[in-house]
Amino acid sequence: MKIAFFETKPEERAFFTERLKGHEILFFSGPIQEELTKEADYEAVSVFVHSKITDDVLRKLPKLRYLQTRSTGYDHIKCNTLYKRGILVSNVAGYGGPAVAEFAFSLLLEATRHTWKALRRAKEGIFEYQDLKGIELFGRRLGILGLGTIGSRMAHIGKGFGMEISVWSRTRKPIVDELGLDFTSLERVLETSDVLMIALPLTPATRELIDIERAKLLKEDAIVVNVARGEILQKELYTTLPNVLCLDVTSDLSCVARPNVLYTPHMAYYTKEALRRIMEISCENIEAYIAGRSLPNCLKLSCEKEYGKKDAS
Repeated sequence: MKIAFFETKPEERAFFTERLKGHEILFFSGPIQEELTKEADYEAVSVFVHSKITDDVLRKLPKLRYLQTRSTGYDHIKCNTLYKRGILVSNVAGYGGPAVAEFAFSLLLEATRHTWKALRRAKEGIFEYQDLKGIELFGRRLGILGLGTIGSRMAHIGKGFGMEISVWSRTRKPIVDELGLDFTSLERVLETSDVLMIALPLTPATRELIDIERAKLLKEDAIVVNVARGEILQKELYTTLPNVLCLDVTSDLSCVARPNVLYTPHMAYYTKEALRRIMEISCENIEAYIAGRSLPNCLKLSCEKEYGKKDAS
């Protein structure tokens, strides 16, 4: 089988070359819309988040039967031609729980204890800290939106800090009873949280879930941590919300310069262990397709607007 991988790094090339012996494999370092300049006869294609699957791209892949994204999010691969041609599609679900949840708390701790400011000052020979008074997480209420792999890890970590935890999710998960979480409404989570963490997938139901009206429910001093997708918050909130925002994603980069914003460039997933899991799960997906088995992490094509995959929350 002829398989093309886009947006690859050397370690990925070595891994997939070893695991997929006996197949013709091509690797490209850039996204598919830049690398695919003419028609190609790839039957399977694997991409990452910067590859945009469009009708124009798919016209150059007449033999494509299987498309995979090496990410959990899949809004970059939604395209009507996928549905019309019945191309099988899968993502990589569940790999980022520890990495993303731990990163969310690293952002939160910077917001509450100003660690990086103190470290930077010390390097410059400045040892003043009176303006860096922090707050404790112990005893405060953590609100979590979404109880998938990431949200569940957030709950475990929050419990370790001694926080009270309220959660909102489409479905009640066993972890609610296991950890004694307050499973409640979206509005109550927003109203009562000292810290709000967002761990939802981006779907039509969650796009702009927190809009200007719902944002008014937040406490004035609540800290908002978003390591999910930027579009879950209404775009205007990034430049108008007075709360401290800890972001690994945003739909408006102009917010980065605001003094109440801590921003990192979509790197929460970026650990050695998570990257290994991405490769392992991706390879399992491809091997299942090659063998004609039921696809793990299959994104079922149910309509033109949204894949009918189970909600990761």
